[in-house]
Amino acid sequence: MKKKVVPSQETQQEAMKIAKATQKPGQTKEQTKLISQGIEKGIALYKKQQKEKARQADKAKKKVQRTKQTQQTDVDDSVETTVLKSTESTNSALIPWVLLVVSWVGFAVYLTQFQ
Repeated sequence: MKKKVVPSQETQQEAMKIAKATQKPGQTKEQTKLISQGIEKGIALYKKQQKEKARQADKAKKKVQRTKQTQQTDVDDSVETTVLKSTESTNSALIPWVLLVVSWVGFAVYLTQFQ
């Protein structure tokens, strides 16, 4: 069920003004009215197309924003992962040195205890 769209009063007046401006000599009022109705339909179609274009542009804009947001989230996650990895690598690089120092201290204590 299609709902019949009634053009606004402003659209009707604009269409009638255009129809009268392009009126040919000998043209009846009825013919002018029919031309006016055709112009109204054209204006309604144009407005509908413009709304659809605006809707599509808005969808595209939102899609770009979502893409940027997910990319930013991915970058944030990768930075966080890099920081965690660098902290882990710092800790893992320290372990051998700590063990070396502890072993030398243990060796020194052993030598001083049994001499």
